[in-house]
Amino acid sequence: MKYSKVDAAKIHELVHSFYGRIRNDQELGPIFNDVIMDNWDRHLNTMVTFWTSVMLSSGLYKGTPMVKHVALKNVTPAHFELWLGHFRVTTADLFEPDVAAEFVIRAERIAESFQLGMFHYENQFKVANVPL
Repeated sequence: MKYSKVDAAKIHELVHSFYGRIRNDQELGPIFNDVIMDNWDRHLNTMVTFWTSVMLSSGLYKGTPMVKHVALKNVTPAHFELWLGHFRVTTADLFEPDVAAEFVIRAERIAESFQLGMFHYENQFKVANVPL
């Protein structure tokens, strides 16, 4: 059964299902495993808190995800497309189309923001010969 409403339990299911896909992806799995190592439980809890804040305006998430993502030097824009692909499939599997679309809109904005922070601004500084 697909869900037509969003609550914390459904976000928990989404996060765990989604990151199960990520961990099994031949390209993304090693990237995530290299960073997260044996801290998957903590990461999943953080992601549940993050998505609960995003989708339910809970205000519980207090992290700085951009800082952590900018530090990832082996991530490319193509990895974001893979990530979004898994996210789209997972939300489509779990939620009615209109609810899944709301998740995807937010995920696409987040991915765009991270890519700007990780690739666009860094390249601007390199072109201008400004030290990072």
